[in-house]
Formats: sequence, C-alpha cells, structure tokens
Amino acid sequence: MTTLYYGDNLHILREHIADESIDLIYLDPPFNSKRVYNVYLKTPKGHSSEAQVTAFEDSWTWSEQAEQEYNELLHQPNTDVAEMVASMRKFLNESADRAVCNLDPSNRRSALP
Repeated sequence: MTTLYYGDNLHILREHIADESIDLIYLDPPFNSKRVYNVYLKTPKGHSSEAQVTAFEDSWTWSEQAEQEYNELLHQPNTDVAEMVASMRKFLNESADRAVCNLDPSNRRSALP
C-alpha cells in the first residue's frame, strides 16, 4: 500500500480499507496520559515563539460515541472479537469497582480470621 490516510482510524478502516485485509494494527502507547499536547508555532520568519495551539487531548472518557461503537462491535459478524471486547469491558468495570472498594476504609476487612 502506498497511500497515507489522515483522520479517524475507524472511519478510514470502514470507508477505505477492504474487509479481511488487515492482519495486525499496532498502536504505540502511552495512552490516556491525561495531558493536552500542543504544537508550538514559529514566527513568519521561522523563529521560535511562545504561541501554541492544541494538537490533541489525551484523556479518555466513555462518551455516547464510545458506547455506540462498542455496541457496533458486539453486533458485527466476528463473534470472537465481540466476545473479547465484552469480556474486556466486564473485566475493566469489575476491576474499577474493586479498586474503589479497596480505597473505601469502610469496605476493608482484616486479613486475620
């Protein structure tokens, strides 16, 4: 492939890449750094400047769009992917619930019988 695509990866995959033609997608972490990444601008003569614009925000939230895409994954033909994604969500939600319980002193139990 000699084409470089720019944009949302789900849109690109759905609209421009043939089904069953991808073997692996590799993403390079870190993710969810809870930071805003900026691009520093230069003056018209190419000198450094304090001016900057937001390039992207790296904070995750479970939005309406995320819920919609999750539901699309659950109802697509590859049942292995649907099962894996559902299991991952269940695990993450339960892990988060356990972490909250462990932080709450009223939920702590003695390790001794």
